[in-house]
Amino acid sequence: MFKRVLKNERGLTLIELLAVIVILGIIAAIAIPSIGGIINKSKNDAKIAEGIQIINAAKMYMTANSFTPDSANSSIQTLDQTDLNDYLDSVDDRQYEVEVHQGNSGKYTYYLKEHDSVGLVDTNNDGLASEEELSK
Repeated sequence: MFKRVLKNERGLTLIELLAVIVILGIIAAIAIPSIGGIINKSKNDAKIAEGIQIINAAKMYMTANSFTPDSANSSIQTLDQTDLNDYLDSVDDRQYEVEVHQGNSGKYTYYLKEHDSVGLVDTNNDGLASEEELSK
């Protein structure tokens, strides 16, 4: 009944092709910076998770070993990577220390220092990151 007249249609016109390229460019201009932000945030989150892992390893170390202060008048013990290697699977940053402070009640407080995560969460600018700062 209806006869379709075929024209010489072989593909997209130049205008249609340019419109598609412009649209893809706009989408890329929006997506690329946001993807970069997501990647940076995930790297920072990984550093903070590693800091928490180090503090948890220090807790296990202190549970397994008796507290021996660094000096006779100090209530602070400093643990480094050689002390905590047995309690950690893998840590990217090899330069870190954990300060363990013993309070008057005998309760321990753990502070991470010289680790990449300290610069991300250190609100006091004292070069230390407490467990609470890392957990926020």
